[in-house]
Amino acid sequence: MDRRVSVAPMMDWTDRHCRYFLRAYSPRVLLYTEMITTAAILRGDRQRLLGFDPEEHPVALQLGGSDPAQLAAAARIGAEAGYDEVNLNCGCPSDRVSAGSFGACLMSQPRLVADCVAAMRDAVRIPVTVKLRIGVVEAGRRGAVAAATAEYTEEDFGHLLGFARGVATAGADALIVHARKAVLGGLSPKDNREVPPLRFDIVRRLRAALPSVPLVLNGGLRAAAAGASELAWCDGLMLGREAYHRPQVLAELHALAWPGDAWAPPTRAEMAERMSTYAARQLAGGGRLSAIARHALGLYAHEPGAREFRRYLSEGARAADAAASLFVTAAQRAENACYNLAMPR
Repeated sequence: MDRRVSVAPMMDWTDRHCRYFLRAYSPRVLLYTEMITTAAILRGDRQRLLGFDPEEHPVALQLGGSDPAQLAAAARIGAEAGYDEVNLNCGCPSDRVSAGSFGACLMSQPRLVADCVAAMRDAVRIPVTVKLRIGVVEAGRRGAVAAATAEYTEEDFGHLLGFARGVATAGADALIVHARKAVLGGLSPKDNREVPPLRFDIVRRLRAALPSVPLVLNGGLRAAAAGASELAWCDGLMLGREAYHRPQVLAELHALAWPGDAWAPPTRAEMAERMSTYAARQLAGGGRLSAIARHALGLYAHEPGAREFRRYLSEGARAADAAASLFVTAAQRAENACYNLAMPR
């Protein structure tokens, strides 16, 4: 599995429509599903939860859970559904996720996580990976959040190294490390992505301690040029919200990560045509245009026609008679706005 560039699993964002849209920005970038719990897969509507378009490959399934047997069963179902990788979430700090005994709280149970990884590894032939943080802070016990997240002691690194070494020994094919501590309780998920400081140096140190374990860096990555310097020492970069809001960054990173590829991203007009064709298929199967269009609002990000594109697409997609051709019309209006702005006054 080539993990030089990937898009992070993001709840309510990286669904099948989002992944189809992002795929056009690179044929190689590894895409992740939203986190899906083992209970949902074992007892829910698997086709709705796990279905995806063949064009999404390479695509990885992220699981939330802490029971080795259930994770093994869910991983097997994911592999049978055609996913290229299965990932265990040990990094999400939300209270709702922690209440389910999975996510970042699992970093305090390294032996259990190792058992989970071993069970998943025995169940499937596709890669098994783990997404984690560089540490966990119990806000209620450690005092002020700012102080607790700013410090990083030798004990902290010892816990991180022990956790990483344990899951690697259990069979994890790669580690995806969000270079921030996670605060359990006391911070919202948004604040957990911003308040704890980024510590790329800690991930570098982990890289040196475990040189044979593939390691992907996650957290705060925005500019392609900055990402290129990080690729000099890690095995890959994972982007989240920047890729969602400004998907063009994926094409920029593709050019840096795979410079020998004779590939170029489609024009924005071609992207709109592609999404129109996709939306027509989805609408024929009972899908909603608004559920598709909301993920494509970044098509003209940072371009003069961006505001007009977002407005026309988001408002039009909610109309009762909305048609798949809305993508093309919205792109044409954006192009006209660009042209009008460029014309001399």
